[in-house]
Amino acid sequence: MELIGKTNIDFIGKRNISFIISGIIAIIGIIGIIQVGRGAANMGIDFTGGTSLQMKFSKPMPMENARKALLKNGLEPGLQEITDGNKLLIKIGRANLPLGKVSGTVQEIFRKEFPDNTFVVESSTEIGPSIGDKLRKDTLIAILIAMLGIILYIAWRFDFKFGVAAAIATFHDVLAMFAVFYVFNLEIDLLFITAVLTIAGYSLTDTVVVFDRIRENMHKNQKDSLPKIFNQSINEVLSRTIITSLTTFLAAVSLFLFGGEVIHSFALALVIGVVVGTYSSIFVASPVAVVWENRGKKGSV
Repeated sequence: MELIGKTNIDFIGKRNISFIISGIIAIIGIIGIIQVGRGAANMGIDFTGGTSLQMKFSKPMPMENARKALLKNGLEPGLQEITDGNKLLIKIGRANLPLGKVSGTVQEIFRKEFPDNTFVVESSTEIGPSIGDKLRKDTLIAILIAMLGIILYIAWRFDFKFGVAAAIATFHDVLAMFAVFYVFNLEIDLLFITAVLTIAGYSLTDTVVVFDRIRENMHKNQKDSLPKIFNQSINEVLSRTIITSLTTFLAAVSLFLFGGEVIHSFALALVIGVVVGTYSSIFVASPVAVVWENRGKKGSV
């Protein structure tokens, strides 16, 4: 199956434009990661500590009414409406209450403020602040270990410069996702981190497909220039890349639209990551490898 026919696009020739775009994204992403490390971004209770309750009401419960009731009683909530079955997802960060009493206090507030709207608590999760801090630090360490693993794997399978290029492209995708979530003040929780590591693996797979074709063409066309070989290789796998990415993108969009509020941030991160991952395998990984290879040859002359 081919969505597009044979192409002859000069991807490597556009590397300066792509480097500028990626540089801006990377800077914003680095700022976002620094803010996450400081706990200054829009962090979920997974990282800050707090209480999460999913409550099912007998009647519709407007979020604004629920928010006013909780604020009136000294709690600052994060609310998500689950349209299926009159449900609310209530997240309370660090409150001036012992952690174990937050859930009971929230329930008491709703019983007092809305006596004619009975409810049941379908789930309740409590995370202490010390655990949240540890999770935040461990998350950043996990991402760094993943990047190191990518370098070692690609260096073993191809060449060290290809490994570094693939790692840069993958790290670019991670930074892009942090940049989007930080700029739009979207909540960063463990599901978001799961999506980040998922996209890192997806982006690496896409990059490996391109690098495989590049390696084949470098053996077959040793007299051709590097930019020509890289452009030829990318154009040859372009249709495959688009079909794979489009299929994954449609699946991620379906999760985002129909998967429910609980996995909303995870699905949104996947949607962003698939687009960015496809871009980076073409406009970041390959151009970085070409620039490195050319500089290495110039240095040896």
